[in-house]
This record gives sequence, structure tokens and C-alpha cells, in this order.
Amino acid sequence: MSELQDPEIFQTVLDSLPTGVYLVDRNGKIFFWNQGAERITGFMRHEVVGRSGRESILVHCNGQGCVDCGATCSCSLTMHDGKPREARMRLRHKEGHPIPVLMRTVPIRDRHGIIVGAAESFEEQRLASDRDRRQRNLTYDCADETTGMPNHEFTQFHLRENLTSFEQYHLPFGIMRIRVDRLKEFQAAYGRQAGDAILRVVAQTMRDSLRPSDFLGRWEEDEFLVILANCGTPGVERAAARIRRVVSCAGLRWWGDELTVTTWVGHSIAQAGDTIDSLLTRAQGSLQKMTAVGTGPAATTTGKS
Repeated sequence: MSELQDPEIFQTVLDSLPTGVYLVDRNGKIFFWNQGAERITGFMRHEVVGRSGRESILVHCNGQGCVDCGATCSCSLTMHDGKPREARMRLRHKEGHPIPVLMRTVPIRDRHGIIVGAAESFEEQRLASDRDRRQRNLTYDCADETTGMPNHEFTQFHLRENLTSFEQYHLPFGIMRIRVDRLKEFQAAYGRQAGDAILRVVAQTMRDSLRPSDFLGRWEEDEFLVILANCGTPGVERAAARIRRVVSCAGLRWWGDELTVTTWVGHSIAQAGDTIDSLLTRAQGSLQKMTAVGTGPAATTTGKS
């Protein structure tokens, strides 16, 4: 037999691919997890092999909401009908933030054509951007210590620059004030470190869902500020809805608990005669209207791992 026909060669090739690849049996139990899957999701092989996707190892978000690997996931459907599938979705990273991926699923058949499992491959869809490079180049004095995002002072400077450009050149922009709901109560229940971890998850999740031209910074202890370049009211409203939807897919494992986060988003667009205070005040008013509709905990326990 040729060396290239050795089964171990095929396993080595699969393992070394930059694309994430994993294999499951008919019961949904993972029996292969390659290095690409480790790199993209943060979960190491020993943490997932032998476990079921139903144990909340892989939480999928399809844009409507987040679901565990169950009867309606692409893997289960493919094992049921034998049809390959392709879908854009988000997987939750081990650190809690969603990762946009292109997921492909194919059935695994034995020599008699009977489906015995499924293979899924996924590729990260996030692209390097000018925003990412700017983020890496932030000096210590400009970066928020907890989240690594631009701090309040640098965010205020950036907001002032955008307002000046609007006054002089009529370049439209909008802002969003994004509050992590009941952060202080959460910190009291779980500790400061857990609160900081939630803030990092929210910041990372929002950063990955914004456009390269948008700016995200820390504003208050429980609040972030987003500056949306070249954006009117409809665009700001769509961005606000997207932020709330995507952050709802984020989560954090903390001492065996699965914690989820709730945010509220207020927004405003620049208008003639605006000052920084007037722009922020309108966004604050929008935020207060949102929170008056209903409130939810900053983080809720959804299960044990």
C-alpha cells in the first residue's frame, strides 16, 4: 500500500487544515476535532472529544437566536435526510463572544451507504480591517484597562472630531450609547472579575459586528459608545437592532454556570447646531425610553456545564 493511502495520513491532513473540522456520530457525540477548530473556537480537543454538542459546547446563533446543537441544527438534519448543508451562523467562542463562520455539513456513510454520522467544517468570516489595526496600535494611555477598547477620554476626542467634520463638511454620523443592564448587581452576585469578563465579552462581540469605519469605545462603567460614520437614522436604527441581537448570542461560562448578557441601546444622529452634550443627551433620552419598556438581568444563569 502506498504511504499516501495510509489512513493516518488522511487524519494528519485533516488535523493540520486551517479550516475547523469536526466529526460526530449518530448520537451527536464528537469523535474528531482538528487544530483549526481549536484555533477558531478556543476549545481544545480534550475539552470536546467524547462530548455531545447538546452539552452546550457549541452554541449556534442563526440570526434569529441562539440554540444548542439539537434536533433542528444542520448536523441533525443532515444525518436525518442525508442532504449536505451550508449556512452562515455564529459559534460561541470559549471566551464567550460569537464568531461569524460559514458552516458546511455533509453526511458520513459506511460502505453500505448507511449514514453513521456527520462531518462539519467551518471557516471564520471575520476579516482584518483598519479598525483592527487601529485597535492594536492603541497606546496604553488610550486603551481602557478592562476591555482593551479606547477609553473614555479617547472616545470623547474621537466624538469631537466627528462633530467638527459634520459642522465643516456636513459628513453625517450617528452614535449609540450601549448599556450593560444591571452590571453592579451582577458584580455584587458574582464578583468583580466576572463583571469584567462580561464587559470584555460584550466589547469583543460588538467590535466584530460593526463596520470597519465605525468606532467603539468605553464610555461609562456600564456603558459603551459607538460612533457610526456616514450614517443616518435608518442606518443607526438597524445597527442598534443588530447590536442587541448579536450580543444576545454572547455568553460566559463562570464556575460551571452559563451566563448570558442583556444590553440596552440608545441612539441619535448629528444635527445642525449640535454640541457633544446635546448629541449625547438625545442618545441618553433614547436609552431611557428603551429601558422603560422593560428590563432584564445583566447576566442570567442558563445552565450548568
